[in-house]
This record gives sequence, C-alpha cells and structure tokens, in this order.
Amino acid sequence: MTPSTAPFPFPTGSRRIPPFELPPSAGKPAGTPVSWSEMVSHRAYLVRFAQRQLRDPMLAEDAVHDVFEAVISGRATFAGRAALRSWLTAVLKHKIVDCVRRHARFDSLDDETVADASLALECPQPGPDEVAEQRQLLARALDRIDALPATLRDVVRLRLLDDQPTATVCRTLGISEENLFVRMHRARKQLAA
Repeated sequence: MTPSTAPFPFPTGSRRIPPFELPPSAGKPAGTPVSWSEMVSHRAYLVRFAQRQLRDPMLAEDAVHDVFEAVISGRATFAGRAALRSWLTAVLKHKIVDCVRRHARFDSLDDETVADASLALECPQPGPDEVAEQRQLLARALDRIDALPATLRDVVRLRLLDDQPTATVCRTLGISEENLFVRMHRARKQLAA
C-alpha cells in the first residue's frame, strides 16, 4: 500500500511518508475543494509550526489534525486567494489560539508552578528595551567602522553594509579578490578587538 493510498497517511513510529510533488493550488477557482494529498503534503510544515508555537508535540499534532478535520468537514473553505500553505497556516493559527484558550480554562496563568509549555506563547517582536539596545549596538558598530583606516573602511562599507558582490567591490577599489579578503579579515579583526 503506497503512502498516497494508505487509509491513514500520518506517519506512525519511525516510518516517514515522502513529500508529494503537486502543482501549486493558488490558481484554483474559489470554492474548489482541497484534495487530501494536497493537504497532507503540507503536514510536516504545519506540525513544525505548531510545535514552535505550542512547545508540545502532542498538542501540535492535535492542532494539525483539527485543521485537516475542519477542511474535510467543510467548516473551512479554501477560496483560492492565497497559496494553500498560507491558508492552512492561517487556519492552524486559529486552532492554536483555540487550544491555548481551552487550556487556559483549566490552568492558572498566575500559578508559578504551571509547567505546561503550551501557555508560554512568546511575542516574536522585540520589546522596547531590546529595540533600544539593538539601536545602541548598531550605532557603536557604525562608529567603530567609521574609525577604521580608509582602505579597510571602504571595503567594509561596500561589501558588508552595501552588500555588493565581490567582483564589484574589487572593480570599484581597483584591488584583487585576494586583497579584498585580506582587507576584510583585517577589518573584522580590528572591529572585534
């Protein structure tokens, strides 16, 4: 029995199902049903996403299962306005929020003895203190770059800050690639000191 015809295509134990090669489904007309094989091809990505958010492999599996169940039962309908993976991820985000809310009913957030990591959803954006610290570090790094000798400063600005290719930097400064690498090494060494 091949993975695509298996009655339950989720891997059990150490058996892994190979990814499917399917055409993108973003161009489907609105309301077109999503096939099972199209959904399952995104399963590994969805499980990893849910595990990063929930920090619990079993809850992540349950959330992805809920997404597939919602799509199959028709509670969630793919309109074709985005890529299938993006749409499935959006549905999964809502399922994760539902999961956290469901667990929040029984667990107290004020209780410091709670060991359930599913409640520890972190904001991916840096806080104001972190932003200020990052800006100060950047300002200090730029000041140190400005303090480098002109030959090293030009190499760092063109290659690292302006992100120009090696050939362009060499042509602009009239140096060889070897000389560019030597200057970059010296500049990094001085910046690290």
